[in-house]
Amino acid sequence: MRIHLDKIASSTRNAGLSASVVVGSDIPAVPGTVVAVRVLDEKSVYNQIEDGHGRMMTYHAGDLVAGVLGNRQALRGYSGVVPDQVRPGDQLHLLNLGGVIGLCTSINPEVGPPARVEVLGSILTFPELGRRIGTPASIFPGPVPLADHLDPLPKAIFIVGTCMNAGKTAAACALVRGATNRGLKVGATKVTGVALRRDTLEMADHGALCTYTFADAGLPSTIGTDVVRAARGCLNAAAKHGLDLLIVELGDGLMGDYGVMDLLNSPDLKAAASAVVLAANDPVGAWGGGLILEGVGLPVAAVTGPATDNDSGCRAIAARMNTAPINARKDGPALVAAVLAAAEGRHP
Repeated sequence: MRIHLDKIASSTRNAGLSASVVVGSDIPAVPGTVVAVRVLDEKSVYNQIEDGHGRMMTYHAGDLVAGVLGNRQALRGYSGVVPDQVRPGDQLHLLNLGGVIGLCTSINPEVGPPARVEVLGSILTFPELGRRIGTPASIFPGPVPLADHLDPLPKAIFIVGTCMNAGKTAAACALVRGATNRGLKVGATKVTGVALRRDTLEMADHGALCTYTFADAGLPSTIGTDVVRAARGCLNAAAKHGLDLLIVELGDGLMGDYGVMDLLNSPDLKAAASAVVLAANDPVGAWGGGLILEGVGLPVAAVTGPATDNDSGCRAIAARMNTAPINARKDGPALVAAVLAAAEGRHP
């Protein structure tokens, strides 16, 4: 069956879709499968998806949308999974702004229930010229190959957080901009989370010469996946650009399901961290996050995020942690100076 898509979500980017696609009834129920769905609900909040260029598009009931099957476990959003079977006519949900689709298992009251979608089928690709039998499209493998080892890297700043929306991307952008203003060639990667281009596009806007994410390695999210090999692939791809500095954002939080601790416990990735920035929502989170990082042998160069929005939080952090609290939005140059100084001391 051939259909015309109204919207193509950014999570499908590796598949290179056009608006006119052929859909089939064979739907591999695995993360990464590209599917066509019909939106069933009209929503007034959380009612947009991102296109391949990063533009947010408002969707409406009846729209035909291309998205990707995937898992999500979001504290301040939706949690959902890829069901064991997916068939045409099944009802699933839009789980994130990037168009990741699954069966919602938990919601956050602030965003209301997710939009339901009716599965139309898998979107088919025709890799053999002249062959009329299509194959269900997948975003895996992506343009960035999974890697078993790390290539030589420039200084790398790891940015971790207590949870989502803790200020990690704001810190990354401040570091990209500040280091760029110092004449450094800076690249950026996001190696855990759920597929969405917004954060790395913002880093590019602040001066990053290259950006890569786990989605470039073919993963719709990093839940239950080969996150370590995907992260190595992203770092290796960035290193090919002759950078002086690499910013590495680890999406979600230290205690989340996206594999952050898997990366920090990987000896080669841990050794690659020239400095670590911790983004926290409150002083207790900052203190606890610092203990977790100390436990894996990674000292915190600076604490940032909402926990440092005013003097109250900064005083609490300074009193209990041997780490400078620096707000990325209000004092970016100080954050850059502290982190680069720490990187000089740790980088071999």
